[in-house]
Amino acid sequence: MKKWWIGWWNTISWLHFEKKVDFLTLISQMKNYEVKGFDIYFCGKKIAQAYKKWELYKYFLEPHGINYKQYIASQILPDNAIYVIIKNTMFIVEIKFQQVWWSVDEKLQTCWFKKMQYTRLLAPLGINVEYCYVLSEWFKKKKYNDVLNYVQSQKCSYFFETLPLDYLWLPTSK
Repeated sequence: MKKWWIGWWNTISWLHFEKKVDFLTLISQMKNYEVKGFDIYFCGKKIAQAYKKWELYKYFLEPHGINYKQYIASQILPDNAIYVIIKNTMFIVEIKFQQVWWSVDEKLQTCWFKKMQYTRLLAPLGINVEYCYVLSEWFKKKKYNDVLNYVQSQKCSYFFETLPLDYLWLPTSK
């Protein structure tokens, strides 16, 4: 019981993992990349924008005249939303860390619904949507094979503790 309590309620573990894979922090440390606010630059050229949770609504959708209530019933808050200009695609990146069994297991099964919600939300701007998970090692267990296959069958992706730049169509060298 103690492990369940610590694993589920210990927000320090959750924040530690989320910070470990924080997209803007990681990208700002890469050669030729610079982050200014929500904007991401490569060799001085703006190539992307990244938002977390409610920032997507306040700093991306609202300035583009999008009121989410006209397209979806309630806000869904992404861990990371990365708009890649050259691809005209918003990559929704959800971070899922697990140390013990709990409800995060079932959240993986919501990928199709959430991708469709984001698609409806961004359709007026003509922006494509890709949806992926960054998962902890916990999800490499055999018991997750079916749900991981389901994620892929829904044209969503997943990665373990990393997010490849080529998936996001971002450059890796000058």
